[in-house]
Amino acid sequence: MVIEEGRGGKAAACRALGLCRGSFYAGSRASLESRRLRKEIIDLSHEHPRYGYRRITALLRKAGWEVNAKRVQRVRREEGLQVSRKLRKMRRSGTSTAQRQRASHANHVWSWDFVEDQTENGGRFRMLTILDEYTREWLHFHLDHSICAVDVIRELEKAMAIYGSPEHIRSDNGPEFIAYAVQDWLQEKKVGTIYITPGSPWENGHIESFHGKIQDECLKREIFGNRAEARVVIGTYRCEYNQQRPHSSLGYQTPEEFAARALPALRPTASAPSEHVNNINQRTDLYF
Repeated sequence: MVIEEGRGGKAAACRALGLCRGSFYAGSRASLESRRLRKEIIDLSHEHPRYGYRRITALLRKAGWEVNAKRVQRVRREEGLQVSRKLRKMRRSGTSTAQRQRASHANHVWSWDFVEDQTENGGRFRMLTILDEYTREWLHFHLDHSICAVDVIRELEKAMAIYGSPEHIRSDNGPEFIAYAVQDWLQEKKVGTIYITPGSPWENGHIESFHGKIQDECLKREIFGNRAEARVVIGTYRCEYNQQRPHSSLGYQTPEEFAARALPALRPTASAPSEHVNNINQRTDLYF
């Protein structure tokens, strides 16, 4: 104000305010483009509060900005927009048909597991999620108050009807996954089972990390009025996860972009769901 009104020079004004003259000139040199970029970084960080600076950088580059990741990190630090990280543990037990398989192509290894949450009135629900470990695609989910072995088979069959059959499927030793009905059905479909070591959730790291992202970016941010609303909101987030969210382990491509480049042709389409799910309703050994 003093300088604009001609009541003093820059050096005198800076001395009076106790400022370094360099800070005055640095502020005056900030271009319109730099200010626009800074605003875009802040806006994206507020829109995606659980994204780190690398993922924000990937979004900016997709939008046409030529920006260095360290610059994005610096702006976020100045604005106090760092992301706090939390870890959580789980457990398990079982007999594997294959050990320590590392996915090397699409449909090589799928992972599946459960995550839990509750509605606004306190009603709890479980969600089964299925993930391709190679492409990181969120293939399918099923949400209900309770999910038994029959439901697990039915939902896996739906995913296989769209994406084809995996060579192996990895899980913990939850009763829904080690049920005789599930193991017999997987053996019939020639799908190998990989059960992690009890008390070693890091052996199922892909699905554990994936569930952490679901918790951070969706479940902990939403209040669900009922299970139907939860299905709609989570379904929308699944589309965002597969089609819009840059994935760090895929070179900040989205899972769908990576799958399109990784696969020389479309995945084979499996046959329509069979009558097997209806038949196993008659079984008496679902959980033992």
